[in-house]
Amino acid sequence: MNENQGTLYRFLGLVERLGNALPHPAILFLILTFFVLALSAMVAGMELSALHPVSGEVITPVNLLSASGLRYVLSEMVKSFAGFAPMGTVLVAMLGFSLAEKSGLLATILRLLVMKSSKAMLVPVVLFAGVLSHTGGDLGYVLLIPLAAMTFHSAGMNPLAGLAICFAGVSGGFAANILLSTADTLLSGLSQEAARILDANYVVTPVSNWYFMASSSILIVGVGTLIANKITIPFLGQYKGDQAPTDLIGLTQEEKRGLKWAGLITLALILFLVAGLVPLDGYLRDPATPDLLHSAALKGIVAIIFLFGALPGLAFGFASKNFKSQNDVINAMQDAMVMMAPYIVLVFFASQFITIFNHSNIGLILAVKGSETLKATGLGAIPLMLGFIILTVLLDLVIGSASAKWVLMAPIFVPMFMLVGISPELTQASYRIADSVVNIISPLMAYFPLILSFALKYEPRAKVGTVIALMLPYSIGFLICWSIMLLSWMALDLPLGPGAILKYVAP
Repeated sequence: MNENQGTLYRFLGLVERLGNALPHPAILFLILTFFVLALSAMVAGMELSALHPVSGEVITPVNLLSASGLRYVLSEMVKSFAGFAPMGTVLVAMLGFSLAEKSGLLATILRLLVMKSSKAMLVPVVLFAGVLSHTGGDLGYVLLIPLAAMTFHSAGMNPLAGLAICFAGVSGGFAANILLSTADTLLSGLSQEAARILDANYVVTPVSNWYFMASSSILIVGVGTLIANKITIPFLGQYKGDQAPTDLIGLTQEEKRGLKWAGLITLALILFLVAGLVPLDGYLRDPATPDLLHSAALKGIVAIIFLFGALPGLAFGFASKNFKSQNDVINAMQDAMVMMAPYIVLVFFASQFITIFNHSNIGLILAVKGSETLKATGLGAIPLMLGFIILTVLLDLVIGSASAKWVLMAPIFVPMFMLVGISPELTQASYRIADSVVNIISPLMAYFPLILSFALKYEPRAKVGTVIALMLPYSIGFLICWSIMLLSWMALDLPLGPGAILKYVAP
């Protein structure tokens, strides 16, 4: 190990120790809640204030340790938790995805996609499968990554190359997807809560970044393929380990029949949407405001996500005999809710923090003061978004959870950037880029130990540095190219999603 490698490993070790020293995100939000309570009393005593840029009213901090403040905290506790915007949308979406996953539909599609690829097309197909896996939550980590390593090995290629390439698609390009996932509903809900600190009626939909993130899928596959062929595969060379190739099992007749029925149901759902949206008087359009942005399909996008997960999943499950009774269906949905228990616990503490932080007016005062500073610098939207991306990348090295970071950052940066004319949707897109690219080089990422265990199967001497060395080119390449893509998107003034423009104009 040379001196530069030693310095890198010492730095990564320091990052890992700092991250491990942080409490669980739920406890972190509890600590932050008490901190905001104390800070509100201190700021109120300092008599700080700001002028609301929309209403013109004077904004003063609210002392949450006063009698009225404590009454508010206690009376709003249950309401804050039950009314937390992302919780209902995420749970409903997960119920639909649970049937697609537990029935075996998602796993079968990904397996078929990877196994049917030629050797020449294996790299882009693995990357594309990784991007698609985001719809299935953690499926890419636990199923697709080891499957990609096995496939590369069976094709006479280095299995560690398959592992690294798939990890890049699943985690490095986490925000990119041509389909919607629970991350879209979760982050948009948090963005909406933050935007309403300034604009009480602002709406951020789960499809607010869809155009940009769907296009980003092409970027991830293209850049990832270039890095894989020019760096990863030549660097690893021929596999000389002791692990013998594994025979990949093809689809059974039951799985083929399940795919057929799932395809027919999906086609029927698509036809249902087309028939309801294409005619100007379609049954999914609102007669009062018949444009697509106000249609039931967009307003009820979470219900659409649920249907596209649940109905094809049910069709596949019963046709393939993975579901044998209604009890299997209910158990699959119950299992999904059990898996969401850590999220629900986190939401309770996060919702209390957001509620009292918003009520204290500290966030709004910070946003106004911060926006005045940004205006004084004369920086435009492009350098501001670049700076925000870099800040998020640095924070991501210490806090791995995407939702936990956004809960902390959104209440400050979303309204701050709104005050300088940047839409919440653009701020959210910038955040998602930075959050994605660091995942694959951060030992604090939840699935990093699992990826290391997969690598140890083929290379017993593999360590944290081994995985980081393989993934660093993807992290740097994705960060640079994705940022350039965002800046080009901004220069062309393209919408990020349906109704999601780049600029914010105060009502």
